[in-house]
Amino acid sequence: MDFIELLKVIMLGIIEGVTEWLPVSSTGHMLLFDAYFPLNVSAAFMEMFKVVIQLGAILAVVVLFFKQLFPWRLQKQEHTNENGMTTVKRVVETDKGILVLWAKVLIACLPAAVIGVLFDDLLEEYLQTPLVISLTLIIYGVAFLLTEKRNNGRSFPVNDTHEITYKQALIIGAFQVLSLIPGTSRSGATILGALLIGVARPAGAQFTFYLAIPVMLGASALKLFKFFLDGGGFVGAEIWYLLIGCAVAFAVSLIAIRFLMNFVKKHDFKVFGWYRIALGAIVIATLVIPSFFA
Repeated sequence: MDFIELLKVIMLGIIEGVTEWLPVSSTGHMLLFDAYFPLNVSAAFMEMFKVVIQLGAILAVVVLFFKQLFPWRLQKQEHTNENGMTTVKRVVETDKGILVLWAKVLIACLPAAVIGVLFDDLLEEYLQTPLVISLTLIIYGVAFLLTEKRNNGRSFPVNDTHEITYKQALIIGAFQVLSLIPGTSRSGATILGALLIGVARPAGAQFTFYLAIPVMLGASALKLFKFFLDGGGFVGAEIWYLLIGCAVAFAVSLIAIRFLMNFVKKHDFKVFGWYRIALGAIVIATLVIPSFFA
């Protein structure tokens, strides 16, 4: 395993772990990194790698929010009979509130799942370009600034993920469809949608994390299926690249998710809006403009 290539994989894992959860577009960051430090692998592997590396990030959500996401609990029950004898048995209790939350998450997944399956190849072929990514970075950066200006001083009617209605979940899921356009940011689109319909920042961010689990699992499974269906396979150290990238993304995601949850309790998303605009400008200056003169 080449040491330089290993460093690139670690950097890609760090980029994925940070940018997957912050509303700044993991695609835009990976595009920039790959433009200057391309990984020495096949194009088919790299296309699959950039999606499947998300599995590490998903695991971080499961670990951090396990109690909020797992609806079954093993509880002790004590029973005393007529003779004063106490027996203890363990029973499985179901938290119906968590099951309802999962139903809302799955409903929110439907729009992106349908559009993604139908148009995944077309979107990647025609929209995975520096120009598109730079424009979406800037457009949604401006959208964050305008939305936060609109929300300045306003109170949010929804302050907990369990308060999100089925209708609101579907609307947030519809915003997630926008993230199929490279550079939009899945978390950015869903958080923006949540803010626009009155969901408070912490609740919107947390619902976005939950939504990522089925979405990323589905996207990774689809990408792996297509990779092997097209005759792809792991050559040399590629399997290790994928495993290491996922492991790094997991470790970094633990930090990034905690950071964002703490950040949104006291701050708005304006800083991410300005960051997106700046990154979009960098993509234009370093990749889009030079391509016109190449």
